[in-house]
Amino acid sequence: MSLRVRFAPSPTGYLHVGGARTALFNWFVARQAGGVFMLRIEDTDQARSSEAHTRAILDGMRWLGMDWDEGPVFQSEGVDRHRADALRLLAEGKAYRDFADPAELAALRESDPDRVIRFPREAADALGAEAAEARAAGGEPHAIRFRVPAGETTWEDRVHGSMRFRNEGIEDLVILRSDGTPTYNLAVVSDDADGRITLVIRGDDHLSNTPKQILLHAALGNPVPDFAHVPMILGPDGKRLSKRHGATAVGDYRSQGILPEAMVNFLSLLGWNPGTEEEVFPAEELCERFSLDRVQKKSAVFDLAKLEWLNGRHLAAAPVDRVAAEVRALMGELPPAEGTRVSAGDGAWFLGLVELLKVRARTVTEIAEVARIYTGDEPPVDADAAAKHLFRDPGAARGHLEALEAALAALDPWELGPLEVTVRSVAEARGVGAGKLIHPLRVALTGQASSPGIFEVMALLGRERSLARIAGAARRVRLEAPEG
Repeated sequence: MSLRVRFAPSPTGYLHVGGARTALFNWFVARQAGGVFMLRIEDTDQARSSEAHTRAILDGMRWLGMDWDEGPVFQSEGVDRHRADALRLLAEGKAYRDFADPAELAALRESDPDRVIRFPREAADALGAEAAEARAAGGEPHAIRFRVPAGETTWEDRVHGSMRFRNEGIEDLVILRSDGTPTYNLAVVSDDADGRITLVIRGDDHLSNTPKQILLHAALGNPVPDFAHVPMILGPDGKRLSKRHGATAVGDYRSQGILPEAMVNFLSLLGWNPGTEEEVFPAEELCERFSLDRVQKKSAVFDLAKLEWLNGRHLAAAPVDRVAAEVRALMGELPPAEGTRVSAGDGAWFLGLVELLKVRARTVTEIAEVARIYTGDEPPVDADAAAKHLFRDPGAARGHLEALEAALAALDPWELGPLEVTVRSVAEARGVGAGKLIHPLRVALTGQASSPGIFEVMALLGRERSLARIAGAARRVRLEAPEG
């Protein structure tokens, strides 16, 4: 039988990092083996499920480049089958009706956890099947519980190796609630059998569910799929990843300027390693190299700095026109910086700007924010940079800027080589090192203490805008900190 895997998110929330990583591992395995990747939406919790969350899950998967072969299949559409499976187990004596008061069971569970494991079965056996049927026919509310058999349940987990659970420690699980709705474990088993799933890859928080599901598969006469339980993702504090660690939904990272290929790269390394020191991979290579054999048992740690570093590497390698399109979109969403026009300007010029900025940036958002410096008449000036490089010695700074303005005004052509020669010649003529001119020049042109290469910046801004910014900075120094 060919490989069939599934990703089964619940639309009670957005596509989170852990779910996206699980989906990715399933997708890798399916694509490697030429198998089937099914998408199943587990929407039986109708009160908390929403179409908006379903759309967000689908959009997140598409953004990450994960296509699916079948689905989305909605779990709610299989409720009649789930009930039929529960009733078949009841008819075959593999399940029983439980008339116990839920409040009584809750109290017993709190006072004597060991006792509650077999209490419902003992009550059902004492009542007898015939009396139970009569009470059910009379409309008395009750649940249906699976009769966990004696012995032990074992399987060979594709990540954790040999797993063994003693059945006596497993409570007879409810498979059909008193309102007739199926429980999670029954629905999943029924759906996996209906979907002919051969391998279940999911988080290891499901390990305790697996023996229950294996027993249900066996009781229903289903082929039992293989299982691979991947490690949990923790925050830097060692606790389970949650909103307190920052954004956890994939869509949040997209809006923060993370590229999808960087997110895929990052997610793949959460619990898996390639066996080398390499860390930067295109998705195609990850798909080829991924192996469940190299998935670790220990929990993975979500490191935002690592994600941004990887994103920076992918940004540097990405085609400039693609990055520019994302920057343009973001610039329209950002509030204008004081003194700037938020405009992408001329197409070719804007591509040059993005090319200049993307090799230093870690996110698309960072490029969009820095790009505003270059798109207006005057840059927003960082107060610390101005204090250090313009107003600490205002007379010298103004003299340097005015000398630069005069020399550069006569420069032709306005190109990298001549620009550098001119700036260094002015420094030599004034008897100072080039840095003494470049620092105030950088603040004049960008408003910042750091930037891409200053000659590349001047070439990008062009003659008119560069001279205007230099003159504006010299005027500001003269007005705000006059000599004498």
